[in-house]
Amino acid sequence: MGAWGDHPVRPISVNPGHYSRLMTIVVTGGAGFIGSNLCRTLLARGHAVTVVDDLSTGFVHNIEGLDLTFIEGSMLDPAITDAAFAGADSIVHLGARGSVPKSVADPLESHLRNATGTIEVLEAARRAGNVHTVVASSSSVYGANPELPKHEWMATQPISPYAASKLATEWYALAYRHSYQLPALAFRFFNVYGPRQPEAHAYAAVMPAFIAAALRGEALPVHGDGNQSRDFTYVDTVCETIAKACENKLSHGVPVNLAFGTQISLLETIHHLEAIVNHPLERVHSGARVGDVRHTMASHDLLDSLIPCIEPIEFREGLTTTVNWWRDQGFAAVPTAANE
Repeated sequence: MGAWGDHPVRPISVNPGHYSRLMTIVVTGGAGFIGSNLCRTLLARGHAVTVVDDLSTGFVHNIEGLDLTFIEGSMLDPAITDAAFAGADSIVHLGARGSVPKSVADPLESHLRNATGTIEVLEAARRAGNVHTVVASSSSVYGANPELPKHEWMATQPISPYAASKLATEWYALAYRHSYQLPALAFRFFNVYGPRQPEAHAYAAVMPAFIAAALRGEALPVHGDGNQSRDFTYVDTVCETIAKACENKLSHGVPVNLAFGTQISLLETIHHLEAIVNHPLERVHSGARVGDVRHTMASHDLLDSLIPCIEPIEFREGLTTTVNWWRDQGFAAVPTAANE
């Protein structure tokens, strides 16, 4: 293992590429769920990839066997980000503290990792020569605003510390675009699901929690009545969109929804799961979670105008692929993070 200062730098490679890379792209949080899937997409498209991750929620096994460079460290450490961003063509900032319930339990930590972490990344991108930067925000910023579909020019009304921290994330990026001419793009993610999404903690997202319970023969945990709906977006669709944004150095003056107008309730999701696993699924209802939004559904008109020809993977297909991945892992491939 090599090292940069006191921080591990791990070139992870089984089959190193012997061809010219198209771009060098840094992914913060690249050992996490979306990040590790994005690394696979970028590598398949011929790009060189560097991952920065402190492994507080990500896992090395998510990126083992990939031809990339892994720097273990925090985006809050300028020495780490300066080393990682040197020579980069684009940065995708996915490092964050996810989860609405976590933010309700510890709002200061969510602010530190999400808002402060983003401004540290943007400062490092600026020091590196105004490197093109894509940041991840969330549909949770729409919060209490009941209007559907959610479009980028409607009022944001965060109702959780997590949502407030992601609103800061996206607008810091756009403020740097305006103030320092740093080419930046903020994507608002809507309920991304797919392989490598962890379930082994109390704050698991609904999809891996449902799938793991279904495959283990346990009752599915449903918060509230189950009629709340989500704009579920398969992770490969998200990764393809991000890759195209990097390749085109796409920058825009307002945040952009990264979702495609799918509105599926939790009860409908369970019905789809029952068809895929081919047996009825028991469910156990509990109270609605503080900070949860009742309905999400994106307008994708702006996204279509900026990145045309993205064909999202249909919900049933994505869910089937995800269930099959979980089956291949034997249900227990994603361990609990050390800090959970």
